[in-house]
Amino acid sequence: MHSLLNDYAAGLLNSPEPPCVSLYQPTHRRYPENQQDPIRFRNLTKSLEQSLRQKYTTREVTPLLELFQALADDQEFWNHTLDGLAVLGAPGLFRVYRLQRLVPEFVVVADSFHIKPLIRIVQSADRYQVLGLNRRELKLFEGNRDALDEIEPAPGVPRTISDALGEELTEPHLTVASYGMGAAGPAMHHGHGAKKDEVDLDAERFFRAVDRAVLEHHSKSSGLPLILAALPEHHSVFRHVSQNPFLLSEGIDVHPDAVPIEALRDRAWRVIEPQYLARLASLIEEFGLAKSKELGADEIHLIAEAAVAGRVATLLIEAERHVAGKIDRASGRITFGDLPHPETDDLLDDLGELVLSKGGKIVIVPAERMPTPTGLAAVYRF
Repeated sequence: MHSLLNDYAAGLLNSPEPPCVSLYQPTHRRYPENQQDPIRFRNLTKSLEQSLRQKYTTREVTPLLELFQALADDQEFWNHTLDGLAVLGAPGLFRVYRLQRLVPEFVVVADSFHIKPLIRIVQSADRYQVLGLNRRELKLFEGNRDALDEIEPAPGVPRTISDALGEELTEPHLTVASYGMGAAGPAMHHGHGAKKDEVDLDAERFFRAVDRAVLEHHSKSSGLPLILAALPEHHSVFRHVSQNPFLLSEGIDVHPDAVPIEALRDRAWRVIEPQYLARLASLIEEFGLAKSKELGADEIHLIAEAAVAGRVATLLIEAERHVAGKIDRASGRITFGDLPHPETDDLLDDLGELVLSKGGKIVIVPAERMPTPTGLAAVYRF
């Protein structure tokens, strides 16, 4: 699987050679619902083929279609889908992203990729990470309001206390047993005097190593808030040694192994939701104030002209809204059209890309939180 976060940060999706094919599809996590997913994917592939052949030759179309058809035939892939799928293809570039968020079916062929749904995922205010921690090992999760999934720690992140301390580990000299909850129960360490002190020291050293590695390999690159899920006594030790500015003061006082994943997501969302709502409210208030001073707009043609001039500091875009057309990137002039045409894209998506290219910020907003009826709200720099 490709990393959306890494590809997006590297600008890999910004300037591909056309034709650029973007396919989005809702998918299912479990059998038997997921049996329909490859069938729907094949139908969407037929739609993109029809659009491609309106403008491009068989020689140009065939290499792209072969990649999509190979994915359709990959049964192992379809057995491990999440809530949504994004597939982007262009000459020399083919990226597949499993998404934790439901996306509507959408296929478009254009001169650039349709990336608004991906921007929403990368920049969404509702995303977070959870660090599950005990004395012996760590687990990492990433989620949003709708889903939470365990993720693979990056290379360089110690998974266990042995990974972190190696030959310097003193804990193996002690007896460790579990009580009260079976194998998943809290570990009880038997030791006396100096031995017990060594166990506590090992735990602190392990937590320091975890904190450094998670900050360097996950928090800095993602910018996501980090929620600690651990027993209360482990919270106090970890917070004492942590230098991670993304670690939230409120955490979850249970280890992830002790609760179902949905219960863990519910508890994590209770921590994140107040921050999420506060951020959206602040952005909406900022837009209202800017518009009252003629430093903001919600009309698409005005925003397009301002975006070309580099005047847009922040652009709010309604998540599921599509407006078919094309922007002249020299003048900002808008031409409306039909999405099935290979030279037409979603204007809202193109505006987002244009604002990003000029150093502006994009925030994808749910329809129920959008402050305007047009699907756009821009705050100008000047």
